[in-house]
Amino acid sequence: MKTWLITGGAGFIGSNFVRRIRARREARIINLDKLTYSGHMENLDDLRGDPDHIFIRGDIADNQLVAQLLEEHQPDSIINLAAESHVDRSILGPLTFIETNVVGTQTLLQCALDYWQALEAARKENFRFLHVSTDEVYGSLEPQAPAFTEDHPYQPNSPYAASKAAADHFVRAYHRTYGLPTLTTNCSNNYGPYQYPEKLIPLMILNACQRKPLPVYGDGQQIRDWLYVEDHCAAIQAVLEKGRAGETYNIGGDGERTNLEIVTGICRILDNSFSGAAPHERLITYVTDRPGHDRRYAINPSKIKNTVGWRATVNLEQGLEHTVQWYLNRPDWVAAVSSAQHRGWMTKNYQSRGTNL
Repeated sequence: MKTWLITGGAGFIGSNFVRRIRARREARIINLDKLTYSGHMENLDDLRGDPDHIFIRGDIADNQLVAQLLEEHQPDSIINLAAESHVDRSILGPLTFIETNVVGTQTLLQCALDYWQALEAARKENFRFLHVSTDEVYGSLEPQAPAFTEDHPYQPNSPYAASKAAADHFVRAYHRTYGLPTLTTNCSNNYGPYQYPEKLIPLMILNACQRKPLPVYGDGQQIRDWLYVEDHCAAIQAVLEKGRAGETYNIGGDGERTNLEIVTGICRILDNSFSGAAPHERLITYVTDRPGHDRRYAINPSKIKNTVGWRATVNLEQGLEHTVQWYLNRPDWVAAVSSAQHRGWMTKNYQSRGTNL
């Protein structure tokens, strides 16, 4: 069985990816996660007692720890999913994003390079370092502009996007300068089970269920391409196994919608789930927009479809229905991850926008 070192494997995308791989018994997983506000062991409850899922709490910026894990477990690949990822948090505190997304990624790359250079020929040939990034590095698109391809120039507009862009450039540099066999994926907005409740879709689901305001930034006409998390995990695995070293692959769900369309769609699903209740759309509250808010993201996934053979299988309507039902059925998980720190941050963020949650 192969061994993969996965960083950020207790977060939203990371835990979905880890559970996918272990359910299929396709690799032994060394799971390194710092367990910050968005990483939780509750995301990995299904793997309790699994001897081929080894969890280590630690920081990817800890050079000594990363080098020790590589030496001890001898992974065949590294998948870097560790990241600070919320734009609002990056606006209030950008330094944390530099420390994790830039310094952490560079530390991981250097440890990977030292490890890879010492491998024997066959294992060295097959080793891969896969870095998971975002479409936000490309900046904002005009309404009728073509979707992002892998050749689109980088134009990050938030501290989060800038930190991920810097990390992407380091990955490219380690391939071009040292020959490290890297792969980079840039995905669109993910949604699905186990997403931390401060993000748009789970926030709207949970607030609506409690008849709280549904805060919509600005006019709600910002457009995103939505990608179901299980489709994203399948794409990561496909790129890892079939992608060409040194290449970048854009991963999109062919699901462009405005934020307001997403919110009203959630409201309709909940209206059907709770017959007799007042329409949930009445809870929509327009709040002060995010500074520098990108107007539109859209992914052209032609490259990954044509070269790797992956395409999204879950359309937005199906995925949103499943996601709403998952949150309705998992109040235990919601309670476990909704810490006082989370509630404090939500209060701070939304009071500054003119509403109380």
